[in-house]
Amino acid sequence: MEDKPSQGGTSACGAGNGTLPGACAPLAFPYVPMQENNPVRFSRMEALQTGTLFPGLDLPFKAAIQARTKLANTALVELMALDFAIDELGLYLTTHSKDQEALQLYWSYINLAKEGREKYQKKYGPLLQTDLTPDQGYAWLKDPWPWDEGGNV
Repeated sequence: MEDKPSQGGTSACGAGNGTLPGACAPLAFPYVPMQENNPVRFSRMEALQTGTLFPGLDLPFKAAIQARTKLANTALVELMALDFAIDELGLYLTTHSKDQEALQLYWSYINLAKEGREKYQKKYGPLLQTDLTPDQGYAWLKDPWPWDEGGNV
């Protein structure tokens, strides 16, 4: 059945409805609540595993994924957790720029990530192609890779 507009400019499905293949369905009205200032936060590792830094944004359907996604406590995973928390805090600060506690945490995580990345790269080599220095040449594709040397252990 084709959905044709009726005389009033509305569809055959009627006001407040949209079309699906073969049928009409009610329209959805999404609602996205604003976070309050200084919300409760997960630890960096919990945030990485749950997919959000903020428990209030943790969605119930993620529970099954979380149960199967246990990350080892390694230097590389810690850097991933710090980077994830930095991204989440940056998104939060976009709408809550006056939250001084979150801003201080944001900058402390950035400093921790810089220090951790420097230590990691001294021990295991560059994490990114852009981390190479001119005196190293283009050694990005040379063995061993960080995980071959225990960088992910």
